[in-house]
Amino acid sequence: MTPERDPVGPGQRSVWDFPRPAIAAPCDAHVRIEHHGVVIAESRDCICTFETSHPPSYYIPPDAIAPGVLRRAQGSSFCEWKGAAVYWDVVVGNTVLPRVGWSYPSPTAGFASLRDHIAFYAGPFDRCTVNGETVLPQPGGFYGGWITAGYAGPFKGGPGSMGW
Repeated sequence: MTPERDPVGPGQRSVWDFPRPAIAAPCDAHVRIEHHGVVIAESRDCICTFETSHPPSYYIPPDAIAPGVLRRAQGSSFCEWKGAAVYWDVVVGNTVLPRVGWSYPSPTAGFASLRDHIAFYAGPFDRCTVNGETVLPQPGGFYGGWITAGYAGPFKGGPGSMGW
């Protein structure tokens, strides 16, 4: 079942116009992640993924991530388009945010640009922004999209959206 689209306001794009299968594209938006007073990552050179019903996910290049905050986490997952993902903890002082980042060390050919870039869930951090706007995390806890005012939903991840 496909849900009814939210109205698209001025300056917005509907996530229902994004492609399926997903795509990856360069993104020059100013992306910033902060936690406990530390800038975890900041870049204007990300790769975004776009997929029907999902807000974009921002994959940050490794040189834009603060040194020493990443620690390889347990576990992995598999995306039918991107390939095998690994997970990352973020460590800030005595605080560990477990499995808040993921990457594709050997992505499929169509997503080769994601190699070594890391995406992060927005929810666990004190503040994640895109072009200065604080983002909302994609609902549901599994998907890692960042919702800003520039996108209209509804967004996959909430109750009842598994079959979208």
